[in-house]
Parts: sequence; structure tokens; C-alpha cells
Amino acid sequence: MIKAGYKQTEVGVIPDDWEVKAVEEISDVRSGKRLPLGNSLTDKETPYPYIRVADMEIGTIVLDDIKYIPPDVYPCIKNYRIFEEDIFISVAGSLGIVGKIPSQLNGANLTENADRLTKISIDRDYLMYMLMSPLIQNTIESEKTLGAQPKLALIRIRQFNIPLPPTKTEQTAIAKALSDTDALIQSLSQLIAKKRQIKQGAMQTLLNPYDETGALKTGWVVKNLGDIFEITAGGDLRKSEFSNVQNENYSYPIYSNAHTKEGLYGYCQTYDHEGQVITISARGGIGYAVSRNHKFAAIGRLLILKPNQDTECRYVAEYINLKIEFANESTSVPQLTAPQVAKYKISLPQYKEQTKTAQILTDMDTEITALETKLRKYQKIKQGMMQNLLTGRIRLV
Repeated sequence: MIKAGYKQTEVGVIPDDWEVKAVEEISDVRSGKRLPLGNSLTDKETPYPYIRVADMEIGTIVLDDIKYIPPDVYPCIKNYRIFEEDIFISVAGSLGIVGKIPSQLNGANLTENADRLTKISIDRDYLMYMLMSPLIQNTIESEKTLGAQPKLALIRIRQFNIPLPPTKTEQTAIAKALSDTDALIQSLSQLIAKKRQIKQGAMQTLLNPYDETGALKTGWVVKNLGDIFEITAGGDLRKSEFSNVQNENYSYPIYSNAHTKEGLYGYCQTYDHEGQVITISARGGIGYAVSRNHKFAAIGRLLILKPNQDTECRYVAEYINLKIEFANESTSVPQLTAPQVAKYKISLPQYKEQTKTAQILTDMDTEITALETKLRKYQKIKQGMMQNLLTGRIRLV
């Protein structure tokens, strides 16, 4: 049953006083343009920047690698520009990236793989968020042709149906609420990036074995990994004990070098390793080290390094990831073996300093993880806001 004050429409249930309008009723949709055949973009800055799909991210344009149109080519495509008051939407390759251009690119030319919405008669940001919403993005996803280069036709964009509040004031209020949430998410993302940079700088200092003169610091030693670790390879998958889902019967994680960066493969009824150890990916993407201090099983081309003397595994794992680049000795798929890894050298301070350094880095990671958890929470909140605000379930009047 539809709640009082709401109605069923082609875009779902919306308030009685909302309308449904096609994009072409509230804006002009125009295509971009490629360079004439035989011409190329240049890295050399000219007065004529060119926006590609590769430069687009949700909401805006990334300025890091903007290309430019040679001055002699510009007159041929000068009519295919995009301006600050417009909205872009990618229509080929990566479909449905929607956003606004920064002021630095006002009047830039737009790729043929994107369209621009101009002469927008409703709140521009409201329309942008509608195009980003599941209502439109799910429609775009359904447009993809299996086995073909994804392409979104100009006429299809013009026909997208948009639920529309009756006043521009309400449209603007909805857009501002979502924009404020975006600003919070962006600020948190920037803080996380800053914390990661701080950690990277700390690692460069804390794991540096040399003093200002280039000599090994007092108390540090250089050893082969094989001198301080027993190195073994992961075993075979015990299929009778395997589950994709963790539960009380399958509680021990199984690690491999596949699927994810840290190699979680599934869960097992029994474990092979416990206590402080290091795992190193040894096939395909080789050389990624993780310190582990729990019970687990290991399969595939994963090497397990178990210390045979006082050694802080977290310290060594960070050192390996920062300073050791393992050479591939295979002629086919990159892989490492225990004897190969055993030959690599590592510089170590005294055990007490290893532990202190590891704790500092662990604390930094804990802070970053907490911020990442908060970021995911805000992103989830924004998704809920879009679902409620852009359908009128919650009114901002």
C-alpha cells in the first residue's frame, strides 16, 4: 500500500507534489568531440585543455595529467567545450561517471566519450546527484552490451527520467545536504592520505640502518633472512576442511597469494601455524610480507617465515615491504622459493628497538584503520541519504 501523500510513478513511489521529467526537458544534452584524424593531444600546455574519460572521477576532474590541443587543431573542435555551469557524464568505456569541472578547466574541450548537460533549468547539483543515484546508475548498468565496448547513446541520456521536487528551494536543500556529506567524506579521505604519508615518512626514518655518514648505526647488524627465520612453503588445500565462510566449525583463516593483497583464501577446521610469523607472497605478485600473530593455515605459493631467535616480525615485514625488491628467478610466472628468500639480507637494530619501532607503526596503522572505518560509515550514510532524499521519503522543506 502506498503511503498517503505519495504516488506510484515510472521511477517508483514519490511525493504527490513531485514531478517526473526527462533529462531533455530540463537540460540540453550535447556530445563531446574527438580530434580530427591524424592529430594527437600534447603534454605541452596550450590555452586549450582537453578532458578525457581518464581524467574523470565521481564529482570532478583530476588535474594531474591533463592533455592539451595543439593550437592549429583547436579551430576544428572549438564548438565542443564544457563550462563550469555544465555537468559531464561519460558515455564510453567507463560509463556513467558524473561530475562538474573545476574553474581551471572552464571552456575546456570534451572528449567524444562523454556528453555534457547544459542550459540546466533546475538546480544543477540536484541533477548531478540524481545522475549519480542508483536510479540512473542501475539504468546505465543495464545498457551495457555483453561482449561489446560499452556505449551510452545520447538519446538514452536525454530520456532518463528524473523525480523532481516542486520548488528549486527544495532541490537546492537536497543538493546541499548531499554536498555537505561529500565535503565531510573528502576531508576524511584527505586526512587518511596525510596519515599514510606521515607513516611512510616515519618508516623511512625508523627503518633506515645508516647514520649521517653512511655507516651502519651502532648496535645494528646485517643478517640473511635464512639466518633468523625458518622458511617453509604453504601446503595443499584440505578440501574436506575448507569453507568460504567463517563459522564455529571453520574458524581458522587460510592464506594464499591469491584473491586479495593479504591473501585471505577461505577458512579451515584446523591450523598449521601460530604465534608470530611472517608470510610472503611467492607466486604472481611476489614479495608482499605480512606479520601474523594468530592461528592459520597456508596454501599455494605462500612462504612462512618463523623466527628462530628474538625477532620482531612486524618490524621485519615492514622492512621487507619498504626496502627489499625480490628478483624473479622464474622464466614464466614470477615466483619465489624458500632458498631464494633465505639469501636476502636485512639490517636489524637490537630487539628492544625493533619492538619499539613495530609498536609505533602499529599505533599509526590503528589510527588509519579507525579513520577508514569512519569513512566507510559516512559513505554508507550518504548512500542512505541519496535513497531517501532523492525519492522524497525524507523532505527538506
